[in-house]
Amino acid sequence: MFVTLRGEPYLLWQAVDEHDAELDVLVQKRRDKAAAKRFFRQVLRSNPVPRKIVTHQLRSYPAAKADIPELAHVKHVFVKAAAHVNNRAENSQQPTRRRERQMCGFRDARRTQAFLSCFGPIRQHFALPRHRMNAACHRAVLQERFVKWHGWSVTAASQKAI
Repeated sequence: MFVTLRGEPYLLWQAVDEHDAELDVLVQKRRDKAAAKRFFRQVLRSNPVPRKIVTHQLRSYPAAKADIPELAHVKHVFVKAAAHVNNRAENSQQPTRRRERQMCGFRDARRTQAFLSCFGPIRQHFALPRHRMNAACHRAVLQERFVKWHGWSVTAASQKAI
């Protein structure tokens, strides 16, 4: 996914798991082997080694994967250009695009990286699978998550005050 920052294109690398949960985000200027390698290493630092990796047909992905020993036995599947409509990675970009429109675009690469790294987990905390639950269940789960969020925010605020 490309993001325009002050008129220059930047690449937004995203890792998504099988449940459509965003694992990691990285904003970079390049789309080469070194950039892909950096992204794979960053994802592996905070997540277990996956069984399968699904990517676009960009040649830097298999080249970077070959250089990382943890990914040597991981199956690599390529998504064809015609299949982008239902691709999990493509659908995971919709909230980012929506947020980008609301903010009238992103401006700085570091601030975009910091924002999107925090925005993904917070959004997923409140984005419920609405199509799988009735209204009463949705309200109850959302209320529970707001209580949890309030507990986290009060704890974080009290730690900053110390």
